[in-house]
Amino acid sequence: MNLIQRSAVIFFLIWALITVSFANQIFVSTTGNDTAGTINRIDLPFQTIPKAISVVVAGDTIYVRGGVFSYSGSSTAITLPAISGTSKTVHCNLISYNGERALLDFSAMTGTSADGLKINGSYWYIKGFDCKGAPHNGIKISGGNYNIIEFCTSFESRNTGVQLASGASYNRFINCDSYNNRDAGDGNADGFSPKLDVGTNNYFYGCRSWQNSDDGWDGYLRPSDDVTDTLVNCWSFMNGYYKDGITMGTGNGNGFKTGGCDPNASGYKTLKHNMTLINCISFYNKAKGFDQNHNRGSVMMLNCTAFNNGNGSGTSGDLYNYAFPETLATSAGKLLTAKNCISLGSTSGVQLCPNPTSVVVATNSWSDNSTYPTSVTSATSADFITIDTTGVRGPRKSDGSLPDITFMHLAPGSQFINAGTDVGIPFNGSAPDLGAFETVGPVHVVDGSTARVLGFQLMQNYPNPFNPSTNIAYQIAKSGLVSLKVYDLLGREIVTLVNENKSPGTYTAQWNAAGMPSGMYFSRLESTGEQQIRKMILIK
Repeated sequence: MNLIQRSAVIFFLIWALITVSFANQIFVSTTGNDTAGTINRIDLPFQTIPKAISVVVAGDTIYVRGGVFSYSGSSTAITLPAISGTSKTVHCNLISYNGERALLDFSAMTGTSADGLKINGSYWYIKGFDCKGAPHNGIKISGGNYNIIEFCTSFESRNTGVQLASGASYNRFINCDSYNNRDAGDGNADGFSPKLDVGTNNYFYGCRSWQNSDDGWDGYLRPSDDVTDTLVNCWSFMNGYYKDGITMGTGNGNGFKTGGCDPNASGYKTLKHNMTLINCISFYNKAKGFDQNHNRGSVMMLNCTAFNNGNGSGTSGDLYNYAFPETLATSAGKLLTAKNCISLGSTSGVQLCPNPTSVVVATNSWSDNSTYPTSVTSATSADFITIDTTGVRGPRKSDGSLPDITFMHLAPGSQFINAGTDVGIPFNGSAPDLGAFETVGPVHVVDGSTARVLGFQLMQNYPNPFNPSTNIAYQIAKSGLVSLKVYDLLGREIVTLVNENKSPGTYTAQWNAAGMPSGMYFSRLESTGEQQIRKMILIK
């Protein structure tokens, strides 16, 4: 199973975990009463989250009503402990009720080591909270495993926004934001930190990190070694800048720092943080966009985009979109892989180790090997719809997904459309596009040997999510053989819905998924040399 397939399996696990049946319902409201509150009564809620935690058992759900929950004192405000009976199929759940958002305000707390929301246990599912102003970490997983944190924010912490420590492994952060976190010395407050003594196989999807005083993501190790993390569809920008967006601090200011360790520590320049970054973007960070930082582990960057990093103050060695100058641990089979990536507008551009035994590159926007299409040249602003960052901090959609933007999306006719290498990520057209955003929908070019056809389009299935049936509409612009198939997360064909000649027009096919397990599936439309793919979610 390759890395892309393993990344896809994660989605299946997430959906399987969050669709289990819940047991008791425990409600919390700012107008509740910890003495008079009663389990399973929305009209008799508790007043505090710690009280609800004290009565929770495996499988229960704590629903928190919207409002501001304020905390003071010098001890960690909320701790989620280990709960007997929790497992991969039985979670404890802490969820903002019915889309209402609860603000956990830790800004009145004192001291330097108190965290806001701390997760010591495993198999917690947490969704819909805003964590503000913690003295230390806004959200910290300390030794907990298999936790899911979805649609949460951590901001204005006086240290790192989200920290994973003490062997924390197999945790999932889905559609979370971490921003404006700043420590007193500016050198420690990152957005997301799977670092130091962290465990392995933590996963970040659809997360944003911006204007933290140090780095957006930091994989710095001490003493952990040979751990693995995966980041998909994550944005990191303007780290190393303060909340005002103008003033630069003394922190490093990198977008994605993949590893590193103390210069005087045992194992300096030998510790390995294996990191996979897929469809990630890094821009306007004070220093480097994607940073090796002496990491000796494998780093794989697929369809990533870096723009205008390294234009802050710093030494020339800090000012790169991609900075991986050192040989990895080739004796341990570690490789640097960069495919379908774009670099635009940094001070120094791209720095990759020249050792061919540790580097695998293909179809990036910089000329890097003989297989690169000779018709493609370095990126320019004309390749993109806009390089204006308007909207990148915008509110998320109601389901927590990232806002729709046009920043760094390829412009019609860009040299990078259909110019990539197939790395296992679904794509439209005859080949993958370069960069983090695949062109979708019909394009406005109708002739030429490599042109995609106007009007060829696979629509999003409806309903989505669905159970058990869904409709898949599609549009054909030219007469020819049409194939519409459904695949699972491992790329296995599940069913052929259409396989026949059709005339130009719009059609609809129905898929009944009765008997199939919950999870993510892909519909794929092929005709006249074109293909498009859409994600579908089956929830039972």
